[in-house]
Amino acid sequence: MNRYRLVHTTEFLYDGPVSESYNEVRLRPIHDEQQSCLSFRLHTTPGSHGTAYRDSFGNWVHQFNVLSEHRHLKVEAESVVLAHEPSGGVADPLLLAEFDSLREELDDTYFDFVAPTAYVPHLTGLAELLEVATRASDGTVQGFAQAASNLIHERFRYVQGATHVHSSIRDSLSIGAGVCQDFAHLLLGMLRMRGIPARYVSGYLVPGSTASVDAKQEEVIGGQASHAWAEAMIPQQGWMGFDPTLGRPVALRHIRVAHGRDYGDVAPVRGVYRGHAGQRLAVDVRVRPALDDEGREQLNESAAPPLVAPSILERPQQPAQQQ
Repeated sequence: MNRYRLVHTTEFLYDGPVSESYNEVRLRPIHDEQQSCLSFRLHTTPGSHGTAYRDSFGNWVHQFNVLSEHRHLKVEAESVVLAHEPSGGVADPLLLAEFDSLREELDDTYFDFVAPTAYVPHLTGLAELLEVATRASDGTVQGFAQAASNLIHERFRYVQGATHVHSSIRDSLSIGAGVCQDFAHLLLGMLRMRGIPARYVSGYLVPGSTASVDAKQEEVIGGQASHAWAEAMIPQQGWMGFDPTLGRPVALRHIRVAHGRDYGDVAPVRGVYRGHAGQRLAVDVRVRPALDDEGREQLNESAAPPLVAPSILERPQQPAQQQ
């Protein structure tokens, strides 16, 4: 069953009164030929009135304000998404040598997705990884991208808390560890330094069967947080997804919400507020099949406790790292 029901809940708990909270969220799943967003509902506590628009990358952005004094802000987004089976034939793989003759044109067309960013600088430390991935590939652009994704999966340890939401690839390179946000950025760095346009994708991973040998890892990655991976622009084939966290190709269980140059373009929730109170952030995600075996709607209720984080005295809302 490729129909999924998603609930993404973000809660800010303040240790004193705050007011004039201005927020924007990117939580509505993408609607295109790969998946259909059948429904979307955004609810806040305290209640608010909002507006919506599409950003320069085509993502849905919802803005809302809470002007009155409050000590708690809850943002809940609920969606139903239908993932589509791939259709049509697959173009012949493009050789890296052939790709190099197109780089100048691609650099002009996809400048935003080849240029370095704060999260994804072009680092000499990636050179060795590029060489290894090139040797491991089959000489095609897609093969190089998959080899780079596999290499990150093999070389870097998945460790929650090893990095933070503002970490760049310098941090994960130096410690050899990170979470999906870091691994997606690492893959972007490798692809872009090779001249392949690549973009960051924010979304969700639907956990597989509990009988699967990978089920425990997938539950950790996709059970209580949003997920992230990368897409490469491959001429004649279009945008293709690669998940270095799982070490497998992107498939029907990857639900896309937003894409951009890096995490900074697609943060699920961000905002500012007036007041000197510190805050604690709790994020919970539930992604499950929308229908059971008998065709009835279903959704497991969230049971995750709030994540305890140190109080901070900054006015920006605390962003959540993608796990």
